[in-house]
Amino acid sequence: MDGFTTLVRFFDEGGVFMYIILLVLALGIAIAIERYIYLSAAKSGSRKTWDNLVPLLQSGDFTQASQMASTSKSVIANMLSYGLAHIKSRDQHREEIETAMEEGLMEVMPRLEQRTHYLATLANIATLLGLLGTIMGLIQAFTAVANADPSLKADLLSSSISVAMNTTAFGLMAAIPLLLMHSLLTTKTTEVVDSLEMAAVKFLNIITKGNNPG
Repeated sequence: MDGFTTLVRFFDEGGVFMYIILLVLALGIAIAIERYIYLSAAKSGSRKTWDNLVPLLQSGDFTQASQMASTSKSVIANMLSYGLAHIKSRDQHREEIETAMEEGLMEVMPRLEQRTHYLATLANIATLLGLLGTIMGLIQAFTAVANADPSLKADLLSSSISVAMNTTAFGLMAAIPLLLMHSLLTTKTTEVVDSLEMAAVKFLNIITKGNNPG
């Protein structure tokens, strides 16, 4: 209970900037949760779609594979549909299909990366808001001390500076987890993109193997 009281007092003493930093932190957490759920769903959905497409590709049933890819909402289906749309026969050139899938990958990447970069921006904003709150607090403190009794100036100034530093501390407390979440999501996004690139290579290898039986 004492810890909770201390936390509440620490927050209240920081002033209005504490609430602004809290809002920034809440927005960052909301973005991080949404991105994590989306990327997790994209990874699992792509794996399921790929497992369903492989037998069709290996059997040369490109029409059925194209239909499946066009109806799927997974990111890998979006990418492979570009390649499948350029397959008219087993004799289609690999380079043309590869170029088409690169175009598909370029289309899905913004959906994978969107909003993640906001976390780094919000971390910087939280830090700067903390510093701004401290500066504003110090200005108020020195203004108040200027008109105080000389015998009380030292204690009053010390107390005011301590309170003013609360916003810097809270700004850093908000920025650190936001940066960690940004790093986590960036890594997760890279994993999804790498899996798509690997699937594209496997797709092309299946087509190439079909062109060169035996």
